[in-house]
Amino acid sequence: MTLSEKSQLVQQALESHHLSLEVVELAASTRTAQDAATAVGCEIGQICKSLVFRSGDMPILFLVSGKNQLDVTKVSADLSLPLEKADADFTREKTGFAIGGIPPIAHSTPIATYIDRILLTYSEIWAAAGTPHAVFKLESHLLLTLTGGTLIDVI
Repeated sequence: MTLSEKSQLVQQALESHHLSLEVVELAASTRTAQDAATAVGCEIGQICKSLVFRSGDMPILFLVSGKNQLDVTKVSADLSLPLEKADADFTREKTGFAIGGIPPIAHSTPIATYIDRILLTYSEIWAAAGTPHAVFKLESHLLLTLTGGTLIDVI
């Protein structure tokens, strides 16, 4: 089966890191963390949520365990950055993807990335792969290599 255009971008980005990770497109929705956990048969904490915020015109990506809520006030203070949730247009413009399918990689512009430390307590996690029906499984420690992100406490 041929992947959709957006999922192909994610697959190509994975391959550019010389990793044998595979994007899969599912019939079931993976739009929310709970949807994704149900679709792939894992714990909700193993889902890597991609949350886009903005600080002025700068996009910031938070990769958060599906079981956690990002504490925006805490993280904003910890990073000394004013943060506001990015709207759908800003998110699509800066990442190249629509909310509900934003992958941790393959964005249309470089994005500062922060990773929920809790994600690395799982050996394997699942991340969005470009559409609300596409995901890929990876060893959690690979998020650091793939994104160049910084580990933080989000709660």
